[in-house]
Amino acid sequence: MSEGQRLEWKTAWRDDHLKSVCAFANADGGTLEIGRDDEGTVVGVGARERRRLLEELPNKLRDLLGVVAAMHVREDGGVPYLRIIVEPYPVAISYRGVYYQRSGSTNQILRGPALDRFLLGKTGRCWDGMPDPRVSLEDLDPAAMAGFRKRARKEGRLSGNALDDDDAGLIEKLRLTDGDYLTKASVLLFHRDPERFVAGAHVKVGYFRNEWDVRHRLRRDPQGGKLSDARVGASGGAAECGGAPGLRDPRADPDSSTR
Repeated sequence: MSEGQRLEWKTAWRDDHLKSVCAFANADGGTLEIGRDDEGTVVGVGARERRRLLEELPNKLRDLLGVVAAMHVREDGGVPYLRIIVEPYPVAISYRGVYYQRSGSTNQILRGPALDRFLLGKTGRCWDGMPDPRVSLEDLDPAAMAGFRKRARKEGRLSGNALDDDDAGLIEKLRLTDGDYLTKASVLLFHRDPERFVAGAHVKVGYFRNEWDVRHRLRRDPQGGKLSDARVGASGGAAECGGAPGLRDPRADPDSSTR
């Protein structure tokens, strides 16, 4: 037995170890054992310290992390130690405003895109479904919308009723809105200049002999609506948008494999 993704040993308690509790809660859960050295040998926790920790730690975890963890006194060879069992939490947990997540035997600080993806995942949402208040329907390219209608009608991807709607109705049918705002997916699909909002945006289209054998790959960089043009025209293949985590085509063929 050794320290790893779900186990950590500490010889004595320090409040800095709340980072480990936070990291476990943000990952798969885990066990923090107080009174073991780095080799796993039990060095013990004295009776007075055990009583103090059992009284104080539940309040610290609740007040500083919003976490409730099970705590037990265990013995190994007659030497007592404290075991703290942390369950994975469905919401994001932070310690003093910083988000930690367990990775192997380390506690990683989440920053930048990793933090964005983590927080979105905890809310059950994907990047492409997030609203972008900077964009309105008038900012979308009418030519891109018209081209989408033409290709979607030809490919039979949407019913005629949906394609006959005005632009606002079509955007709604494609689920490209969030409340009063357009989503980031609508920007990638229909904006005149999507790279203004999503740096490095591109489309990859793959044609497959079977589930594993790729016959052809094509990358297209968006220039005023080219994303929607490429995506709808990818009949018989699979399309994936790059430049953003977790993007999925709202019109994707359910029988196609996305790579």
